[in-house]
Amino acid sequence: MTDLLDLVIILLLVGIPLILSSVCSIHILLTKRDSRASIAWMGLVWLAPVLGAFTYLLFGINRLHSRATEWKKKLADHRRDSLQPFLPDMLAQCVPEPMQTLSRLADKVSNQPLLVGNAITPLFNGDEAYPRMLAAIDAAEQSITLSTFILRNDRLGKQFIDALSRAAKRQVAIRLLVDYMGFRYSFPTLKKRLRTAELHYAEFMPPNWPRTLPFLNLRNHRKLLIIDGRIGFTGGMNISDHHCRNKRQCVPIEDIHFVVEGPVVTELQTIFTEDWYSSTGEKLEGHPWFSPPETPGSTLARAIADGPDDRFNTLRQLMLGAIGSAQTRIRIMTPYFVPDASLEEALITASLRGIQIQLLLPGRNNLKLVDWACRHHLLELVRQGVEVRFSQGRFIHSKLFTLDESWTLFGSANWDNRSLALNFECNVECYDNWLTQQLNQHFDTQFAQAIPVTLSELQQQSLPVRLRNAAAGLLSPYL
Repeated sequence: MTDLLDLVIILLLVGIPLILSSVCSIHILLTKRDSRASIAWMGLVWLAPVLGAFTYLLFGINRLHSRATEWKKKLADHRRDSLQPFLPDMLAQCVPEPMQTLSRLADKVSNQPLLVGNAITPLFNGDEAYPRMLAAIDAAEQSITLSTFILRNDRLGKQFIDALSRAAKRQVAIRLLVDYMGFRYSFPTLKKRLRTAELHYAEFMPPNWPRTLPFLNLRNHRKLLIIDGRIGFTGGMNISDHHCRNKRQCVPIEDIHFVVEGPVVTELQTIFTEDWYSSTGEKLEGHPWFSPPETPGSTLARAIADGPDDRFNTLRQLMLGAIGSAQTRIRIMTPYFVPDASLEEALITASLRGIQIQLLLPGRNNLKLVDWACRHHLLELVRQGVEVRFSQGRFIHSKLFTLDESWTLFGSANWDNRSLALNFECNVECYDNWLTQQLNQHFDTQFAQAIPVTLSELQQQSLPVRLRNAAAGLLSPYL
């Protein structure tokens, strides 16, 4: 009997790890596109079978099937009909010739139409953005939808909840969506205050064991505020004192948000309603969530959603197409720059064909591991002529990508695998000379004040620093 029990124990000790490693390996082979990530995960699940399988379950699965998929198709068909009057009559009359191929690519990968008649205004830092957002909430008459990654329990967070509470008392319909993990960037959270104010809120993908265990690493990073279905705010800012310039109240962060008006607001609202349905099962349709689009400006724009669902890889494909479409200049401002091999090679190729590439990064990053991996990628880029500078002082959190003098991409996504493969993101693509030139002027100011990264400086780094950065670079697929 003892021998039989020993045999069973041995079979369990050997069989369970073998089964776990085999199941994980099959999933890796069938789902991973990056061979480097596949090899790394395969090594982990076989060298440390139980720990490796659990780690893969938590951090390795980067695709899910949203329950909103079918409804999204129906919603997209309806919105496409309502936005038909706002499609450009002839692309050649509206988009510069070198950008027309890029526009057609964006049509295909985003499945969103390019829309005419938008007005887009940049807001620099929280000192400009938050007062406009709070004033818009106070002026709301029908509906407010707000999605944010972080809603911090600080002065700003409380101001937003108070403004939403005032709107609710005016009978304005309100839906607030906060990412489950982002909600916990401050403790205690603002959930008690939200309940006291009786605001209708939800958390994006909270733990629901064991169903959501494999998807805890997939977060909603979108920042959207839509007022009455007519005015939108989007960009890189969370709701936090940290984006203000008053150093007595916050850690200084440099960022850009945007006021969006016009037909593209309908696209932004559609993205919010999809996330809300995925989180709550409630369908937000028609009045008061959507209003007939207006055309207050001349900017051609489209909202581009990206995420680990049916929109997987959308932004990465658009970025690759944009790099290949540049005629004279590429400018990138991002806090987290850990590009995959395809984006890195595309930037190097563009530089070799004579395109001026300027990359502005934070000199002091809040995520050390990401910063080290970033510095590992810079050596070859700088060697091939890419101009890289590190900002001084404030932490740059802006996400900005411009081509030449006519194309801009802004929103919530960074240049790393977390944004381009793991997070739910929302960006806006714009064809507008005035807007691009205005943002280029802002970039000029920031770039002139930043410290250049030289090839000799990178080559003269100590061996421990280079080894540290290279080791962090191995983790690029997971950052």
